[in-house]
Amino acid sequence: MSVEASPELVARVATGLAHVRRRIVDAGGDLAAVRIVAVTKGFGPEAIAAALANGLDDVGENYAQEAAAKVAALGPAATSARVHFIGHLQSNKVKLLAPFVALWQTVDRPSIADALAHRVPGARVLVQVNVSDEAQKGGCAPADAPALVDRCRASGLHVEGLMTVGRTGEPAEARPGFALLRSLCDRMGLAVCSMGMTDDLEVAVAEGATMVRVGSALFGMRPSVRPPELA
Repeated sequence: MSVEASPELVARVATGLAHVRRRIVDAGGDLAAVRIVAVTKGFGPEAIAAALANGLDDVGENYAQEAAAKVAALGPAATSARVHFIGHLQSNKVKLLAPFVALWQTVDRPSIADALAHRVPGARVLVQVNVSDEAQKGGCAPADAPALVDRCRASGLHVEGLMTVGRTGEPAEARPGFALLRSLCDRMGLAVCSMGMTDDLEVAVAEGATMVRVGSALFGMRPSVRPPELA
């Protein structure tokens, strides 16, 4: 039997989604031009079901085994979800993720481009760029982004855009990095600019994000310990 979301969870996500949409509009964004990705990492499969019930077909997952377990638990309902992989991607996890990931957001090095080209020919990808120069964050250097985009394309991958994680700290501190990612997208003629999360989405939208990734704004605080079936 596939997992379903409780009416309470569906209602909570509806309230959170309405608030996120207001924040996007207040930041000067166009709801038709800014895609919301519901980040369901750390939550059970019912979170994906609640997102789908609210018309949020784009869901983001960070961990390969957790994502695979959720898709299996959702059963046929999972076919309605466009799963984005937004965590650090390891080459040895591509095979596990390949059957259900619609967009690979964290292509940050040539070896990952090669692994995807081998396992998922023609995959839709975003190149991840580290615009804050923080060692703990993934992504290629901004100067290396054009070459990595070219490498992906030469491998047969479909590069839709770029992705980044904002600088740690106050939301305003992420602005220069977001502006840099937007300029890189424009320079390379890339349509998708994935940046901004729950805490800094206004800054990202103001700087030209076309995709934001939000979790706690929709589902509440993420559990400190993942459910046993997802561990």
